[in-house]
Amino acid sequence: MVAVKSFMVPREKFITVERDTDAQTAARIMRDRGIGSLFVTNGKEVIGILTDTDMVRRVVATGVDTHKTTVEQIMSAPILAIEENKTLLDANDLMAQTHLRHLGVTKDGKLVGMISVRDLVVFLTNLPRK
Repeated sequence: MVAVKSFMVPREKFITVERDTDAQTAARIMRDRGIGSLFVTNGKEVIGILTDTDMVRRVVATGVDTHKTTVEQIMSAPILAIEENKTLLDANDLMAQTHLRHLGVTKDGKLVGMISVRDLVVFLTNLPRK
């Protein structure tokens, strides 16, 4: 089976926002870039992840002021992660067990990437068919 590191988005390609970014700005970045998550930083340190699900459940459903609510207030933290040498099946199983659609990818405990359900779908879509 294929290793997670083969399909992860490397950390260098993460789209990040500082923790004091307002929710509306974050939503616009996600919309404009066609992505479902942003990494939240405090300087150079990644402190959480903000997903489209977080936006729906913690912003839209609760009716908070998108200009006054920061991404730090609505992000998911800590980021659940899987080691880069684990398989895509392992990642799928972990996502299913935890009901998450995004996982951090680590190497020796350090965040080096991210994998999402979308990445798994791309992999499965490209498998040879009989």
